[in-house]
Amino acid sequence: MPIEGTTPEPTDEPQWVMWTLQRLSGSPFRAKFRLSDADLAYARAKGRVTIDRHAHEMLRARVGDARPIKDGKQTPWKGHPVFTAQHATATCCRGCIMRWHHIPKGRPLTDAQIDRLAALVMAWIDRDLCDHPMQPQLPIETAASAATPVESPRPKPTSTATMDPLF
Repeated sequence: MPIEGTTPEPTDEPQWVMWTLQRLSGSPFRAKFRLSDADLAYARAKGRVTIDRHAHEMLRARVGDARPIKDGKQTPWKGHPVFTAQHATATCCRGCIMRWHHIPKGRPLTDAQIDRLAALVMAWIDRDLCDHPMQPQLPIETAASAATPVESPRPKPTSTATMDPLF
């Protein structure tokens, strides 16, 4: 949440997404979320377009109403990359959306608000995919192979100012 005397919230969409991800990373609760191996595989198999569509659909269905059913408990903790990303980005319930994104409860989310929150969810997923590159299948360790380290054929990508999505 913005703190008095800090940089004001950016209005440009890409800058707002990066600014918000930075703010969220300061929360120990939000920063602990990571995609599971199953979610990583699912995201890579389905591709970015499909996951983005899912993000829009899930946000609209689960938090888009003025008074969602079971608000505060409607987003599962696991089972889909978008669910994990919703908890990581404080888009999981209207209470979190109000506290972190200053969108009041009691009225439906607009299409523009859904788009903005989905962009945040997708940026978080992109970032998590970059932090978790595909791991090669490790060979079964024997006494001989334990003495000599095996180099990974795929190096971990270096962090850059702009992130290319992996899916």
